[in-house]
Amino acid sequence: MAESEEIILGDLDRRLLRYLQAEPSLGHAELGERAGVAASRVTRRLARLEEAGVIRGVRAVIDWRALGYAVDVSLRITLEKSHPRAFDEFLNAARQVPEVTEIQTFLGRVDVRLGVIATDLAHYQAVYRDRILTLPHIADIESLMTVATVKADEALPL
Repeated sequence: MAESEEIILGDLDRRLLRYLQAEPSLGHAELGERAGVAASRVTRRLARLEEAGVIRGVRAVIDWRALGYAVDVSLRITLEKSHPRAFDEFLNAARQVPEVTEIQTFLGRVDVRLGVIATDLAHYQAVYRDRILTLPHIADIESLMTVATVKADEALPL
């Protein structure tokens, strides 16, 4: 399907996507049973949604807290942009820091936001000092430590 084409989702597509979001491990037969259609129809519909780029993949979402990470910090970074490749060099280096779980870019005063996790404050301090502060082209950093996550739902309202 061409990139410029917009896919029109029918009721069945939305039902399948809702079930798949809720339980990504469901097989086509079980999805079909829940949606009230044959597994072969589910297979065709899901293939169409994948081909159109609506479904980009199915993945496991791992709770990093269950693995011993207790600290979550959001770093808002302003870059020194006098170097023509400052943005690219910073992003490439930030991708190499294992504790960086998210990288977002912005237009405005803040250029980049990094999501950083650590096992405890001592680990965070070491990551910040040894890995973050050594990233190229940083002009300013503001750190925001997460106190509570009120909503972190990846499901779409289908």
